[in-house]
Amino acid sequence: MMIQYKTKPTAEACLASINAVRDALYVLNGKWKMPLIIALVNGPKRFKDIQRSLQDITPKVLSKELRDLEMNEFVERKVFDTVPVTVLYELTPYADTLGPILEALRAWGTEHRQRIVESRRSEPVAV
Repeated sequence: MMIQYKTKPTAEACLASINAVRDALYVLNGKWKMPLIIALVNGPKRFKDIQRSLQDITPKVLSKELRDLEMNEFVERKVFDTVPVTVLYELTPYADTLGPILEALRAWGTEHRQRIVESRRSEPVAV
């Protein structure tokens, strides 16, 4: 199967598309950023609550991913003057722009998993 275009893109349009996809992948790279964003969809959470949601992420990696998402304006860190200090992480309004991307990835991931499971079921069993 080939990707279909209504009209053949120019070399400049192709390069612009490649650069745009590179930019998006640079910001959202890695296995944790998208799940981390999904973990915050239902509202602000503390660090430990996020870590529990993601299960296998280490504190060091979670800290780095949160800093990256904060730097790219997807997550806001709020510090409250309590004893002990309370820190909450929440999505910014800008993070809402990822909604269609996350939905498309979710739908594709579901279909892909079904395809793989079904293809493995149809494979002959070695005896």
